[in-house]
Amino acid sequence: MQSTQPNDLEHDTTTSKTRVKQEMHALQKIGERLIELNSNQLKEFLLPDTLFEAIIEAKQIRKNGARRRQIQYIGKLMREVDISPIKEKMSTWDGISKEHTAWIHQIERWRKNLLEDKNSFSKFAGLHPDANLQRIRMLMRNTHKETLSSKPPKSFRALFHELQLSIPKKPERHGYRINVKN
Repeated sequence: MQSTQPNDLEHDTTTSKTRVKQEMHALQKIGERLIELNSNQLKEFLLPDTLFEAIIEAKQIRKNGARRRQIQYIGKLMREVDISPIKEKMSTWDGISKEHTAWIHQIERWRKNLLEDKNSFSKFAGLHPDANLQRIRMLMRNTHKETLSSKPPKSFRALFHELQLSIPKKPERHGYRINVKN
Protein backbone atom coordinates (compact mmCIF):
# COMPACT_ATOMS: atom_id res chain seq x y z
CA MET A 1 0.00 0.00 0.00
CA GLN A 2 2.88 2.36 0.66
CA SER A 3 4.04 1.97 -2.94
CA THR A 4 0.73 3.36 -4.25
CA GLN A 5 1.01 6.57 -2.24
CA PRO A 6 4.00 8.00 -4.16
CA ASN A 7 2.13 7.33 -7.43
CA ASP A 8 -0.88 9.16 -6.03
CA LEU A 9 1.33 12.13 -5.16
CA GLU A 10 2.84 12.11 -8.65
CA HIS A 11 -0.65 12.05 -10.16
CA ASP A 12 -1.74 15.02 -8.01
CA THR A 13 1.34 17.01 -9.07
CA THR A 14 0.70 16.24 -12.75
CA THR A 15 -2.94 17.26 -12.45
CA SER A 16 -1.91 20.46 -10.71
CA LYS A 17 0.56 21.31 -13.48
CA THR A 18 -2.08 20.56 -16.08
CA ARG A 19 -4.56 22.80 -14.32
CA VAL A 20 -2.01 25.63 -14.15
CA LYS A 21 -1.30 25.23 -17.86
CA GLN A 22 -5.03 25.29 -18.68
CA GLU A 23 -5.46 28.44 -16.63
CA MET A 24 -2.55 30.07 -18.48
CA HIS A 25 -4.11 29.19 -21.84
CA ALA A 26 -7.43 30.62 -20.64
CA LEU A 27 -5.70 33.87 -19.65
CA GLN A 28 -3.98 34.00 -23.04
CA LYS A 29 -7.33 33.56 -24.80
CA ILE A 30 -8.78 36.43 -22.79
CA GLY A 31 -5.67 38.43 -23.71
CA GLU A 32 -6.28 37.67 -27.41
CA ARG A 33 -9.85 38.95 -27.07
CA LEU A 34 -8.55 42.10 -25.40
CA ILE A 35 -6.19 42.66 -28.34
CA GLU A 36 -9.18 42.63 -30.71
CA LEU A 37 -10.89 45.49 -28.83
CA ASN A 38 -10.43 49.14 -29.71
CA SER A 39 -8.70 51.50 -27.30
CA ASN A 40 -11.97 53.01 -26.00
CA GLN A 41 -13.26 49.56 -25.09
CA LEU A 42 -9.94 48.70 -23.44
CA LYS A 43 -10.11 51.83 -21.29
CA GLU A 44 -13.40 50.57 -19.83
CA PHE A 45 -11.54 47.73 -18.11
CA LEU A 46 -9.21 50.02 -16.09
CA LEU A 47 -6.25 47.72 -16.71
CA PRO A 48 -2.82 48.28 -15.13
CA ASP A 49 -0.55 50.40 -17.32
CA THR A 50 1.88 47.57 -18.11
CA LEU A 51 -0.92 45.27 -19.27
CA PHE A 52 -2.61 48.04 -21.28
CA GLU A 53 0.68 48.92 -23.01
CA ALA A 54 1.41 45.23 -23.72
CA ILE A 55 -2.01 44.89 -25.38
CA ILE A 56 -1.49 48.04 -27.46
CA GLU A 57 1.94 46.75 -28.51
CA ALA A 58 0.47 43.36 -29.47
CA LYS A 59 -1.96 45.11 -31.81
CA GLN A 60 1.00 46.40 -33.82
CA ILE A 61 2.88 43.10 -34.06
CA ARG A 62 2.30 41.28 -37.35
CA LYS A 63 4.79 38.40 -37.21
CA ASN A 64 3.23 35.23 -35.78
CA GLY A 65 6.09 34.18 -33.52
CA ALA A 66 6.48 37.62 -31.99
CA ARG A 67 2.72 37.96 -31.60
CA ARG A 68 2.49 34.57 -29.88
CA ARG A 69 5.24 35.57 -27.43
CA GLN A 70 3.48 38.87 -26.74
CA ILE A 71 0.22 37.03 -26.04
CA GLN A 72 2.08 34.76 -23.62
CA TYR A 73 3.49 37.86 -21.93
CA ILE A 74 -0.01 39.33 -21.68
CA GLY A 75 -1.20 36.07 -20.11
CA LYS A 76 1.63 36.30 -17.59
CA LEU A 77 0.68 39.90 -16.72
CA MET A 78 -2.95 38.90 -16.36
CA ARG A 79 -2.07 36.49 -13.52
CA GLU A 80 -1.75 39.55 -11.29
CA VAL A 81 -5.09 41.07 -12.36
CA ASP A 82 -8.57 40.14 -11.16
CA ILE A 83 -10.05 38.83 -14.40
CA SER A 84 -13.61 38.32 -13.18
CA PRO A 85 -14.72 41.89 -14.13
CA ILE A 86 -13.07 41.45 -17.53
CA LYS A 87 -14.89 38.15 -18.14
CA GLU A 88 -18.16 39.64 -16.93
CA LYS A 89 -17.96 42.68 -19.22
CA MET A 90 -16.99 40.54 -22.23
CA SER A 91 -19.84 38.11 -21.62
CA THR A 92 -22.21 41.07 -21.37
CA TRP A 93 -20.95 42.38 -24.71
CA ASP A 94 -21.25 38.90 -26.23
CA GLY A 95 -24.79 38.55 -24.94
CA ILE A 96 -25.82 41.88 -26.44
CA SER A 97 -24.44 40.99 -29.85
CA LYS A 98 -26.01 37.50 -29.79
CA GLU A 99 -29.32 39.01 -28.75
CA HIS A 100 -29.13 41.58 -31.54
CA THR A 101 -28.24 38.92 -34.10
CA ALA A 102 -31.20 36.79 -32.99
CA TRP A 103 -33.49 39.81 -33.35
CA ILE A 104 -32.23 40.50 -36.90
CA HIS A 105 -32.74 36.83 -37.84
CA GLN A 106 -36.25 36.98 -36.42
CA ILE A 107 -37.03 40.02 -38.58
CA GLU A 108 -35.64 38.25 -41.65
CA ARG A 109 -37.81 35.19 -40.95
CA TRP A 110 -40.90 37.38 -40.59
CA ARG A 111 -40.14 39.20 -43.85
CA LYS A 112 -39.66 35.91 -45.69
CA ASN A 113 -42.85 34.41 -44.26
CA LEU A 114 -44.89 37.55 -44.92
CA LEU A 115 -43.84 37.48 -48.56
CA GLU A 116 -44.32 33.73 -49.05
CA ASP A 117 -47.35 32.87 -46.89
CA LYS A 118 -50.56 34.93 -46.92
CA ASN A 119 -51.67 33.49 -43.55
CA SER A 120 -48.57 34.81 -41.79
CA PHE A 121 -49.85 38.41 -42.03
CA SER A 122 -52.75 37.67 -39.70
CA LYS A 123 -50.33 35.94 -37.27
CA PHE A 124 -48.05 38.96 -37.40
CA ALA A 125 -50.97 41.36 -36.88
CA GLY A 126 -52.09 39.37 -33.84
CA LEU A 127 -48.64 39.44 -32.26
CA HIS A 128 -47.87 43.07 -33.15
CA PRO A 129 -51.12 45.05 -33.12
CA ASP A 130 -49.24 48.35 -32.69
CA ALA A 131 -47.37 47.87 -35.98
CA ASN A 132 -48.21 49.99 -39.00
CA LEU A 133 -50.07 47.10 -40.64
CA GLN A 134 -51.33 49.13 -43.57
CA ARG A 135 -47.78 50.18 -44.52
CA ILE A 136 -46.50 46.61 -44.10
CA ARG A 137 -49.25 45.28 -46.38
CA MET A 138 -48.44 47.98 -48.98
CA LEU A 139 -44.70 47.16 -48.83
CA MET A 140 -45.48 43.45 -49.26
CA ARG A 141 -47.54 44.24 -52.36
CA ASN A 142 -44.83 46.53 -53.76
CA THR A 143 -42.13 43.93 -53.11
CA HIS A 144 -44.08 41.37 -55.17
CA LYS A 145 -44.45 43.91 -58.00
CA GLU A 146 -40.73 44.74 -57.89
CA THR A 147 -39.85 41.06 -58.08
CA LEU A 148 -42.12 40.46 -61.07
CA SER A 149 -40.80 43.48 -62.97
CA SER A 150 -37.14 42.86 -61.99
CA LYS A 151 -36.79 46.25 -60.32
CA PRO A 152 -34.35 47.05 -57.50
CA PRO A 153 -35.56 45.77 -54.09
CA LYS A 154 -36.48 49.16 -52.63
CA SER A 155 -39.73 47.98 -51.00
CA PHE A 156 -38.04 44.76 -49.88
CA ARG A 157 -35.56 46.83 -47.84
CA ALA A 158 -38.28 49.20 -46.64
CA LEU A 159 -40.29 46.20 -45.42
CA PHE A 160 -37.30 45.06 -43.36
CA HIS A 161 -36.99 48.55 -41.87
CA GLU A 162 -40.69 48.68 -41.03
CA LEU A 163 -40.47 45.27 -39.35
CA GLN A 164 -37.54 46.55 -37.28
CA LEU A 165 -39.79 49.34 -36.03
CA SER A 166 -42.63 46.92 -35.33
CA ILE A 167 -40.89 44.00 -33.62
CA PRO A 168 -39.47 44.66 -30.15
CA LYS A 169 -35.84 43.68 -29.57
CA LYS A 170 -36.66 41.49 -26.57
CA PRO A 171 -39.93 39.66 -27.23
CA GLU A 172 -39.28 37.20 -24.38
CA ARG A 173 -39.91 40.00 -21.87
CA HIS A 174 -43.47 40.32 -23.14
CA GLY A 175 -44.25 36.75 -22.13
CA TYR A 176 -44.20 35.11 -25.55
CA ARG A 177 -41.65 33.59 -27.81
CA ILE A 178 -42.15 33.94 -31.51
CA ASN A 179 -41.85 30.82 -33.61
CA VAL A 180 -42.50 31.90 -37.16
CA LYS A 181 -42.07 28.50 -38.79
CA ASN A 182 -45.24 26.40 -39.03
